[in-house]
Parts: sequence; C-alpha cells; structure tokens
Amino acid sequence: MEVIERIETAIAMVEEARGVPLSASCVLHRGEILELLDSARAAFPNDLASAQQILREQDSVIEEARVQADQIIAHAREEVESMISQTKIVAAAKKEARKILDEVAEEAQTQQNEIDAYVDSRLATFEVILHKTMEVVNRGRDQLAGVDAKSVLSELGDK
Repeated sequence: MEVIERIETAIAMVEEARGVPLSASCVLHRGEILELLDSARAAFPNDLASAQQILREQDSVIEEARVQADQIIAHAREEVESMISQTKIVAAAKKEARKILDEVAEEAQTQQNEIDAYVDSRLATFEVILHKTMEVVNRGRDQLAGVDAKSVLSELGDK
C-alpha cells in the first residue's frame, strides 16, 4: 500500500517541520511535500485497484468456503440418513430372519412329530406282523416236534 506509506511520510514531515513562532504554521519544503503527495495520488488508483481486487477475492473465497461448507453439511446429512436407513434395514432384516427361523423351527417340529407318529404306526404294524409270524413259527416248530394241535388247545384251555 504505497499510498498509505506516502501519506504517513507526509504526516511525519509536517510533524517534524520547523514551526513558525507565535503561530500554528510550519515551514515545509514545498517541492518535497508536493512530490510526495503527487506520488501518493499517482499510486492511489493502483492501490485502490489492488484493494478492490483483494476485497473481490475475499468475497469469492468466503463464498467458495460457504459453498464447500454447504456441500459438506449436505453430504453429512446424506450419510446420516443412509446410516439411519441402513440401521433400519438391518433391524428389519434381523426381525425377518428371526421370524423365518421361528417358522422353520416350528415347521421342523411339526414334521418331526408327523415322522415320529408315522414311524410309530409302522413299528406297531410291524410288531403285529412279527407277533403273528412268531405264532406261525411256534406252531410249525410244535408240529415238527410232534405236538398236535389238540393237545396244545387242551393246554390252553387249562390255563
């Protein structure tokens, strides 16, 4: 900022100037002060343009920072919503998985009960057949041993 430096130099020159006795005036070298003020006037447009450029850049930098901040905030909100959504999805999936597992366990128990009942009925039928087969085998053995059917019946009647 050349203008400010030159104005400060001019102020210093006035402050250091020799005073006129019995007045508020001072003695300055006209050429030096005019040269200093002319150079300040000449530098003023450049300094003003530089200051305006800095202000414009400052505004654009601030605006760019605001835009970036808004984008970061928007992105953070999206992330939060996504995380909340994922949490809800995970919770719903876990709930559905528990429901499916409960249904499968119930269905497995039902099928196990049906299988057990079927096997029991088949075993009961097999037991009856096996019992009848044993009776036939025993009668056949008895006939081979010479015991006739009448003596077996008489023995059964005695009991």
